[in-house]
Amino acid sequence: MRIDLPSGPYTLAEPVVWPVVERPATSRVVYAAAHVVADPLGDNTPGSPAAVDWEATLRFRRHLWSHGLRVADAMDTAQRNMGLDWAATRSLIRRSAEEARSFGDAAELVACGAGTDHAPQAATLDEITAAYTEQIETVRDAGAGVIVMASRQLARVATGPADYHQVYGKLFGVAGRPVILHWLGEMFDPQLAGYWGSRDVSRATESFLELIHAHASSVEGVKVSLLDEEHEVALRAALPEGVKLYTGDDFNYPSLIRTGSHALLGIFDAIAPAAAAALQVLDAAEAACTEDARERLLAHYDEILAPTVPLSRKIFETPTYNYKTGIVFLAWLNGHQDAFAMVNGAQAARSLPHLCEVFTLADRAGLLADQELAVHRMRSLLAVNGL
Repeated sequence: MRIDLPSGPYTLAEPVVWPVVERPATSRVVYAAAHVVADPLGDNTPGSPAAVDWEATLRFRRHLWSHGLRVADAMDTAQRNMGLDWAATRSLIRRSAEEARSFGDAAELVACGAGTDHAPQAATLDEITAAYTEQIETVRDAGAGVIVMASRQLARVATGPADYHQVYGKLFGVAGRPVILHWLGEMFDPQLAGYWGSRDVSRATESFLELIHAHASSVEGVKVSLLDEEHEVALRAALPEGVKLYTGDDFNYPSLIRTGSHALLGIFDAIAPAAAAALQVLDAAEAACTEDARERLLAHYDEILAPTVPLSRKIFETPTYNYKTGIVFLAWLNGHQDAFAMVNGAQAARSLPHLCEVFTLADRAGLLADQELAVHRMRSLLAVNGL
C-alpha cells in the first residue's frame, strides 16, 4: 500500500500482528498514562471548559487494560494544566475507577493524578496543602491509587526544600495507602523549574531523596520524567528498599525497564501492543534457566521496542509538552476515536510535516493496527490541508 506524503511517496511496511496478552506481565509494574478523547461537537476551543467524549475515553482505557497494562489517569497525558479543567478531571477520575472495577481491583488497575491545578491562586503553603488534600481525597474516595503530581502553585510559592517537605509531609496521611510521587521535569512543564527546592538537579535530588527516606512506608514509588537515563539509574539505586522507580523517560525506556525500572509512560498510550509483547518477553527472560536463553530473550525484547524509540522521540520532541498531539493523532489513525480533536484545541499544536513523520514511524514500528483505515485518515488530513 502506498500514500503520497509531502516528503514524497511512501510504501507501507508489512503489517505486524501482535500476540494476544493472556495475563499482565509480572516482572515489572507498568502504567500507560492515558489521553482523553474530546467531543468533536463540543466547544473545545482554547480556554473553554473541556468537552469530553466519555464513551470513547473509557473504551480506550479498556483497550489498555486488555493489553495487560495499568492506567495512569488524569495525568499530563490527559492534558492536566493544558485544557482539562478540574470539573472534567474529577469526572474522569470517578469514571475511570468505576470502569476499572469491571476488570478487577480498581486500586491496582488505575492510579490517578492529584494536584493543585483547580486552585491557581493558592498563595500560601496552607492553601496549597488544602488544594492537594481535596484532590487526593477525590482520588481516594473513587477507589483509585494516588499519584501526587508536581504543583505549579508550590513551585511558585516555595522558597526552598523545607517548604516542599512541609507540604508533602502533611499529604501522606490523607491518601490512606502508599502513593506514587511524580517529579515532572521542566521540559514537560516550564512552570515546574526548580522543583524540590533547587534548579540544580543534584541538589533537587538530595531534597527528593530526603523526603522519600523520611516517609518510605508511605511511598509506593516515584515517577521520574527528566529524560536523563544516567540520573534515573543513580536515583533508582538510592531509593529505600521497596520503593519503586517508575520511569517516565520517553526517550530511554527500553534500557531503563530492562535494567530494573518499572514504568509510567505517556508513550505506552500509543505503543500498547508492542509494549505488552516486549514485557511478556522480559518476563520470560527473567525466568530463563540458562544465560544463553536469557540473552536471546533480551535481544528479542530489544528488537520489539527498538523501532518504537524513533517514534517516541519524534512525538516527544521539543516543545516536549506538545507530545499529547502525537498521542491523540495515533489513537485517531488506529480507530480508537472518530475525530482528530483535542480539548483546548491542542490538535493544532504540531505541524503537518511532524504528523506525517509520526505516521511513517508508527508504520515502521508495526503500530498501525489497520493500515487501510490509517491511510484513509491520513489522506483525509492531507486533503483538509490542501494536499
